Amino acid sequence: MAKPVPGPAAAGDAADPPPRPPQKPLASDCCDGGCDRCVYDIYSDELAAYALELHAWQARQARRDGP
Repeated sequence: MAKPVPGPAAAGDAADPPPRPPQKPLASDCCDGGCDRCVYDIYSDELAAYALELHAWQARQARRDGP
């Protein structure tokens, strides 16, 4: 019997679930006031952190699954 291939949301185990991407702000979330920390700045920072977390998670999964 073939082992099912899990999708991205089902990959990993309960002890090490995949990171979840940040929620993109809605256009209405920005006031267009030129804020020092605009919601889009915060989203950009969260997206960069998510990319690092995802890369680390993928590396852990590769080590766990073996060659």
